[in-house]
Amino acid sequence: MSNLTDHAKNILTRALCGRSPALPGAVFLALGTGGSAATGLTGEAVGNGYARQRVTFTGTGSQLNAEAVRFTFTAAAGTYTHVGLFDASAGGNPLTLSALAQAAPVAGPGTVTINPGAFTVAGA
Repeated sequence: MSNLTDHAKNILTRALCGRSPALPGAVFLALGTGGSAATGLTGEAVGNGYARQRVTFTGTGSQLNAEAVRFTFTAAAGTYTHVGLFDASAGGNPLTLSALAQAAPVAGPGTVTINPGAFTVAGA
């Protein structure tokens, strides 16, 4: 289950007060080595074929990733322990952070897969 970042909490606060927040048109999942609920993902993967992946969700309360999300690497890239949701494919603002169920070591070319329903943004 993920934790909302301060940026995401501020968007929701403005929406609840009748103000128009800038909601993202698409969201992207990223891999990293840690982070905090306040600031989001840290140690995001860089290079070796890595790119954030667009993700879609399903659900009426809690939101679950609808399809598998695959991160492809062309070489060793370290071990990743967290995923984060961003409002852009590069840069942008962090929205949520979650620890992986188990660490994902990338010791050479290969793929890290987040299975459908494995990334959850909690609702009521």
